[in-house]
Amino acid sequence: MLKLILGGARSGKSRLAEQCAQASGLAVTYIATSEPLDGEMNARVQLHRARRPTEWALIEEPLALARVLRENAAPQRCLLVDCLTLWLTNLLMLDNPERLAAERDALLDCLPQLPGEIILVSNETGLGVVPLGELTRRYVDEAGLLHQAVAERCASVVLTVAGLPLTLKGSQS
Repeated sequence: MLKLILGGARSGKSRLAEQCAQASGLAVTYIATSEPLDGEMNARVQLHRARRPTEWALIEEPLALARVLRENAAPQRCLLVDCLTLWLTNLLMLDNPERLAAERDALLDCLPQLPGEIILVSNETGLGVVPLGELTRRYVDEAGLLHQAVAERCASVVLTVAGLPLTLKGSQS
């Protein structure tokens, strides 16, 4: 089953995803896409690490997400990806539109074929003001298009606000 959990910064989306992964009863592999390049991001990573059960496997992959999903998805495994927008940012910062398109297409192509449970976490960035700057607007546009395409492929889509889940598609559990 594919599940997409969206929400703003500090909305509770990662905590909800972790609860869903734990409740699955399956072996969990956490796929982290962030690259903690500064103190603030490092602090966020440490918070996530401290909250996760020690028995969960961890894979850190900032770019080749589809490859990692294909290599690790299994019928009795839950893969938790946190998060798609950090992955998208990593690809945008390469300033290589061909690589971005190839990785995005590979992800969208592989999602429907993956066995097991897949939980995808992403920041909903399109609810605010139109950002200044070409790269920021491109990021918001790319994230919105990615979310639409991923949501189309998912059985369940949940928006998290103030720690409260709002089911947009399918069921929350």
